[in-house]
Amino acid sequence: MARLNPPARLRHPGVAPCLLALALVMPASGFAANSCEARSGATRVNVVELYTSEGCSSCPPADRWLSTLASDTGGANPVLPLAFHVTYWDRLGWADRFARPAYTERQYSVAAAIGAAVVYTPQVIVNGADWRNWPRLPKLEAAPDVQVQLSRDGGTFTARIKRRDGAAITQPVSGYWALLEDGHKTTVRAGENSGATLRHDHVVIAYQPVGAWPAANEQQWQWRPPLSKPEAGLASGIERRVAFVVVDAKTQKPLQALALGC
Repeated sequence: MARLNPPARLRHPGVAPCLLALALVMPASGFAANSCEARSGATRVNVVELYTSEGCSSCPPADRWLSTLASDTGGANPVLPLAFHVTYWDRLGWADRFARPAYTERQYSVAAAIGAAVVYTPQVIVNGADWRNWPRLPKLEAAPDVQVQLSRDGGTFTARIKRRDGAAITQPVSGYWALLEDGHKTTVRAGENSGATLRHDHVVIAYQPVGAWPAANEQQWQWRPPLSKPEAGLASGIERRVAFVVVDAKTQKPLQALALGC
């Protein structure tokens, strides 16, 4: 696709530091059980995508803010936070260990879909829209167009997606898997954040898009996320969960999302 303008940085006032307290102790896989399942609720989940980098001096306030959001896709105020670490600030002298070219490409793709002129960090995309009003989030939308069921059997996750009864959606939909981890810490030794110790939650460790299908059709996808990468940091008590996000195939606007931490 055609490239957008070069990345520009938005200096955001952010919020006061507040870290998410993590209390669960996970087994070796990073999950609490060998099998479990969950279903999406009657409210559309607020999908919060943060595009960030350890090499960006204006990103830590956004990282800290994201850590205050509890990943709860089945509660009364459902939200799914995701931190996509991008690669284009690695050139400043510090290579972000969580950054992947696929996440940078996703940021450009989403920006093109929503008609944004530039990408930047920290950039917050909420429900498929450039959202500069954080830490406030938009009101929740009721009656999602699709329903999602997630289940886990050993190392295999299955997503079952169907159109909600009575929903009028007809356009193709697509989606993506994400393996998320909480509790990472990095002592940065070069670049704009040299000397700082950064805390990261909701980090996208692995990401797998899936193809489009007609919204009227029920669909099932399976994924075996990589659980043995060196950056998993299991000895440090890292918490994991797997999420599936359903999006409008054309606009990339999230339609519903669900996460499993068990």
